[in-house]
Amino acid sequence: MDYQLDDGAAGGQKLGAIVLSTDETLEFEARQVLEGQGINLLHARIPAMADVTPEKLTTMAEGMTGTASLLPDGMKAIAYACTSGATVIGPKEVERLVQQAHPDVPVTNPMTAVIEALRAVGATRIALVTPYVPSVTAPMRAYLAEHGIETVSEESFGESEDSTVARIAECSTQTAMLKAAQTEGVQAVFASCTNLRSFGVIEEVEAELNLPVISSNSALVWHLLKLAGIDAKDWGPGRLYAL
Repeated sequence: MDYQLDDGAAGGQKLGAIVLSTDETLEFEARQVLEGQGINLLHARIPAMADVTPEKLTTMAEGMTGTASLLPDGMKAIAYACTSGATVIGPKEVERLVQQAHPDVPVTNPMTAVIEALRAVGATRIALVTPYVPSVTAPMRAYLAEHGIETVSEESFGESEDSTVARIAECSTQTAMLKAAQTEGVQAVFASCTNLRSFGVIEEVEAELNLPVISSNSALVWHLLKLAGIDAKDWGPGRLYAL
C-alpha cells in the first residue's frame, strides 16, 4: 500500500532531554509547560547513582555521549537535566559530550539556564533553596558567583538520596522559599534540583514575596525552548514565562 510522509509528530519540533535514571520530577513538570503546544519532547535516561555527592555526580560524564546518542537525529535543542551534575562536570564539557552525538545542536543544562533566567528577570542577588548536602551546594554557589550571581541566603533540606528528594512535599519547598527570601537584598528565589517539585507553588510564593521565583525545571524548559527558537510566553509558571 502506498503511503505519504510528513515531518512526524509535532511537525518535527523535536527537543531532547537527558534525564537522570533517578529523576521522577523533570518530565512531570516539563509536561505542564509543553502540553498542547505542539512540541515533541524526547527523553533518554542516563544512569545516575541515588546518593548525590560531587564524586558520584561526575561519573555521569562517562555516559553522556552514549546517552545522547539514544536520542534521534533532528533535535532542535537538547537539555542535560541535572543542576548539580552540570555544575561539577561543567556546562562546557556537558555541551561537548552531547555534541559528539549531535553536532551543532544547541545544548543547555539547569545551571546555564538558571543564569540566563536570572539575567532575564534582572536578578543578581538570590535566595537559594536546595535539597542538597553542603558538599553539593558549595560548588553551585561558587559557579553562580563566577557568573555574577550572589547567594545572599540559603535553605537546604540536607538530603542526598534522590528518591527522597522526589517526595519532598511542595509545601515544604514553599516554606523554605519564604524563609530564604527574608534576608535583606534578595532579588529572586532559586529552587535548585530537577527532582525537587515546585511548579505548584511558584506563583503563590511570587505573589507573597513580590519577587521572581525560578526553579531548575522552569528555567531549563524555558531555555531549551529559547535555544530552539520557540516563543514560550505564558506557557509556564511565574514571572519568567511572562517575559
